[in-house]
Amino acid sequence: MRLTLAQLEQDAGSVESALEAAETTVEAAAADGADLVALPELFAVGYFAFESYARVAEGLDGPTFGRLRDMAVDHDVGLLAGSHVEDLEASAAAGYDVPADEGLANTTTFFDRDGSLRTTYRKHHLFGYESAEARLLTPGERLEPFEFDGFTVGTCTCYDLRFPELTRRLVDDGVTLLLVPSAWPYPRVEHWQTLTRARSIENLWYLGAINGVGAFESATLLGRSTVYDPWGTALASAGDRPAHVTADLDPDEVTRVREEFPALADRR
Repeated sequence: MRLTLAQLEQDAGSVESALEAAETTVEAAAADGADLVALPELFAVGYFAFESYARVAEGLDGPTFGRLRDMAVDHDVGLLAGSHVEDLEASAAAGYDVPADEGLANTTTFFDRDGSLRTTYRKHHLFGYESAEARLLTPGERLEPFEFDGFTVGTCTCYDLRFPELTRRLVDDGVTLLLVPSAWPYPRVEHWQTLTRARSIENLWYLGAINGVGAFESATLLGRSTVYDPWGTALASAGDRPAHVTADLDPDEVTRVREEFPALADRR
């Protein structure tokens, strides 16, 4: 399976231009043979554009989610649609299961090639330090791994990387590929590189860490999107400019590595 991480530049509050850039990237990745394309956290609004969250929020049946679904269908790829600000009340009214009757969530979706919604992941751990995220958003409660092209795929979001108990739950659910849409800023470069690699090494799975780039008043995103193999070796990575990060993944490699080095069997 060919995986492409779309390291997109974020422009605070410019949803339309962000969606246009995403579609251009998805089209180019599909033309290059990508089976799965992954977008960053809150790429359409900009993570640090907190004042815009309520304005752009919508239910899972809203136009932004619909447009992302259409990208998957039009370009015949699986699409991890980054994350978007979800209006939980609107989603509930449309019949979706939500963690609260109202409020906002940082919600990641995955659309299959036929446009079917395969998972909905709402960020569990909300960043409070010098951030409005914990005040503005409702945390998620569910993990919903899914099957795609020979992999059991799980997702978590950015700050979730600092809480390894979450990824241990995913490995117990059989996950062999973890996708992590993020908006990780400078100066914490070593934290980003260490935590993403560590989550790959300790769980013996592939990991795609999809970060954004771009500057806001309060922070600059550091990019460095990377695909790791089950040994924690970087297969492909980027710097801090917009980029496509592509790697070919083999689902049988996870089985081989776990048989050769059965550390997960030694947990107590």
